[in-house]
Amino acid sequence: MRAFSGIQPTGIIHIGNYFGAIKQWIDLQQKFECFFCIVNQHAITIPQNPKALKKNTIDLATLYLACGLNPEISTIFIQSEIKQHTELTWILNTITKISELERMTQFKEKAKQHRKNVNVGLFDYPVLMAADILLYKTDVVPVGEDQKQHVEITRTLARRFNKIYGQTFKIPEVLIKKESARIMGLDNPFKKMSKSAKSPLNYIALDDSPELIFEKIQKAVTDSGKEIVYNPQKKPAIANLLTIFSLITGKSIKEIEKEFQGKGYSEFKQKLAYEIIEFLSPIQAKKRDLQKNEKYVFQVLEIGKEKAKIIAKETMNRVNEKIGLI
Repeated sequence: MRAFSGIQPTGIIHIGNYFGAIKQWIDLQQKFECFFCIVNQHAITIPQNPKALKKNTIDLATLYLACGLNPEISTIFIQSEIKQHTELTWILNTITKISELERMTQFKEKAKQHRKNVNVGLFDYPVLMAADILLYKTDVVPVGEDQKQHVEITRTLARRFNKIYGQTFKIPEVLIKKESARIMGLDNPFKKMSKSAKSPLNYIALDDSPELIFEKIQKAVTDSGKEIVYNPQKKPAIANLLTIFSLITGKSIKEIEKEFQGKGYSEFKQKLAYEIIEFLSPIQAKKRDLQKNEKYVFQVLEIGKEKAKIIAKETMNRVNEKIGLI
């Protein structure tokens, strides 16, 4: 059984990314043959500074390793180093309906944000994602709730290709960890914590200093009243902070509610900030060590590239044969 997932090397990697994706990946390594990609070709659907993109790509690979992805049992690689991703995208484009891409919620949202740069790549993003997944004969795709629609179109395209040309692709299943699927912004409990948020008060970055974490948690919005109770409808901000507290500590929501019964928001926030700092400290320390040994990071990526390339080539040879390309 094989799993595939990836993150763009853009914006700030925050605790929402960690619990919504990377933490799942760490757990999946024990159950699946895992392929974890840095999807830098997806990143260029929005203009990027070339030097920053290169730096962020290596930085994200370093963070993958610092968080606990194990290159001894998982394949870690950079999307752009495997040319078959774009080759398969073109072929899948020929069986993708424009109306299907027009329904993509994320395209609609990004088109509003980037009105002056609604490019074909932004529109075609789900087909490239489908190629990413299908190239590696993927069984499961661990993603956040916002990417579920893209996995569904991947399944649609796999079935359609198989129907037209004969059995070729596996039909992947989506895997979403419900309790951490949507960690909301610290400044707005009605919107998901975002890598591209305009305000740094929206998220806790994995690289944030202890001082900055305290400041962000202290400034996090709260609800009326004083009770520390989990009620997403009446107290969405506190419910979000309780979710974060639970994920960081491993304690149940009920345990945390009991711990802070009769106590106020100030004490709760102080303890939450402390727990986040304690949780992130070993990740940050390991990342600093890896940054001093960049040669090792490049070795991991080179090994990952060669492993990924073998499977990607096999898949494309089969696809080309099926459709009659020489």
